[in-house]
Amino acid sequence: MAGRKYGTGRVGRNGLKGQTDETVAHRRLRVGLTACLVLLLLLTGRLFFVQGLDPEAIAQEATNNRTRTALIAPTRGDIVDSEGRVLATSVIRYDLVVDQKWYEDEFQRRNPETGDREDVTMAETIEALSGIVGVSEETLTASLVPEDPEKPKRYSVVAKGVTPEVRNAVVELGIPGLVTEQRSDRQYPNGSVAGPLLGFLSAAEQSKAGQDKGAEGLELSQEEHLAGTPGERTFEVGADGVRIPTAAYSETPAIDGQDVKLALNSDIQWAAQNAVMAKQEQFNPDFVVAVVIDIKSGKILAIADSHSVDPNDPAASDAKYRTSTALTQAFEPGSTGKLATFAAALDAGVVSPLEEFKVANSYTTQNEKINDSLKHATYPMTAAGIFARSYNTGTVMIGERLSNEDRYDFFRKFGIGDTIDIGLPVSPGIFAEPSVWDRRQQFTTMFGQAYTQTVLHTAMQFQGIANGGLMIEPQLIDSYIDADGTEHPVPENKPERVVSEETSDTMLRMMETVVESGTAQGAKIDGYRVGGKTGTGQAAGPSGGYDGHTSSFAGVAPLEDPQYVVAVSMHRPKGNWRDWHVTDTFKTIMEQTLNTYEVPPSDGKPDPYNVFVGDRQKYGWE
Repeated sequence: MAGRKYGTGRVGRNGLKGQTDETVAHRRLRVGLTACLVLLLLLTGRLFFVQGLDPEAIAQEATNNRTRTALIAPTRGDIVDSEGRVLATSVIRYDLVVDQKWYEDEFQRRNPETGDREDVTMAETIEALSGIVGVSEETLTASLVPEDPEKPKRYSVVAKGVTPEVRNAVVELGIPGLVTEQRSDRQYPNGSVAGPLLGFLSAAEQSKAGQDKGAEGLELSQEEHLAGTPGERTFEVGADGVRIPTAAYSETPAIDGQDVKLALNSDIQWAAQNAVMAKQEQFNPDFVVAVVIDIKSGKILAIADSHSVDPNDPAASDAKYRTSTALTQAFEPGSTGKLATFAAALDAGVVSPLEEFKVANSYTTQNEKINDSLKHATYPMTAAGIFARSYNTGTVMIGERLSNEDRYDFFRKFGIGDTIDIGLPVSPGIFAEPSVWDRRQQFTTMFGQAYTQTVLHTAMQFQGIANGGLMIEPQLIDSYIDADGTEHPVPENKPERVVSEETSDTMLRMMETVVESGTAQGAKIDGYRVGGKTGTGQAAGPSGGYDGHTSSFAGVAPLEDPQYVVAVSMHRPKGNWRDWHVTDTFKTIMEQTLNTYEVPPSDGKPDPYNVFVGDRQKYGWE
């Protein structure tokens, strides 16, 4: 056995190693094949489930992919005046659009007269189309004929905003690929009449149904009523995007918007606007405004601005005049504000209309000197005369008989410092509490300075005095009218007593004294008894200092049974203040109002109070 060698039992390197690699590869292949078979079985099972066990689901999914939903735009409601005359309305218009993919040099169409099919060329059709839509043949050719036949425009506008009659005539031409898209255009038939009140629409603010929405004025504030509720149309389309006629179809109709009926009278509104515009031309002020109110109901018959806006083209007007300055601009009323001071004193019983006063050109109280606008001698005057001649000195003598708090409470009851809800924004003005009044402010408030209000506030206060002491918050919106004609009246505002009937009667006679023997003789109207109050107040400029004036007049007629109040204000006129007057503007507007409503002339003569004590002919103007 010596020298015998035994083997180690190992296999050569290429033996077992090669066998192992081959086994791993086969194992991987089997795993991969098994995974593929499992996946295939899963797919086959899913296909069997969908097609064999759940066919409705796949059918529903296909239907959903074909289904389209389109909103149906409602017709926007009209805005009408108190007589039902249209101030704002929506009309149906059509945009003409063509898909150039369907362009043909020659095509067939139905002859509208015979009903037979006939051959026509596109050139002939364009010539006829030009005469219908008023667009040049060159422009129409660019819209209808593809510039590059390989790249036709799928949406080419032929004409915009055509009437239904034009649309029907164009459809008769049978142009291949032409469709008509309906839209609604807002129109304002009376142009700038009540323009700042009506407002306008904005294409930039569209509703879900693609309608333009209100951007200013009543179009904005009454959007909820005017807009209506969109409907919905559901249908199926084929692969080419065209509706399948035989497929399911459903429609929920749109609910058209409500008409908004205003208390405004278009005739009076037109006359008032012309009157304030004439005054604008005469004195070139910042603005002239006027308000007309029915005394018995508080209904607003007109709100006029000397800078108006045509809602058909609002961009043509200065942005600051696209809303009504009669509502947005508050200013110190001046002597028309003396109405509240005298009414408060009379109602409190601290003065009587014929009480005698010695009225000098200046009056000092609590170290404050009060002056009248013009120097004059010391007059023996009645309280009614002080009101008629509008003396600040005499007004303070009467007003200081009431405490600051009492006068403040009365002014607040008169609506001074409060906003007025008419369906449009109204400035509340500024009226500070007595606790923050300075030493002079307690007196200047008595004659319409140191607080601000709009001309609408002034008109409301005169309405309250003239209505037997019952003040009614002005009302602009009369009712809402459904598409079927059902009318929903807006509840009338409840009157609130601000002074007694006795005080009302006394104030009316004092107001007549202003017109007959005082500062407003230019407000007289032939055949009618008229009462009112003038005012010339200082106007604060941008720096806060007084550098201008506001000239005003508010009056009522006929005085024996007051029906209407007209208030006019002219802010910061140019020229000599002695020349400023708006009584003629009042007269023009009031005459139109009385004529419109056929108010019979007064059956009695004016009955003013004596202005002076003793011989009334002794004293003249200085």
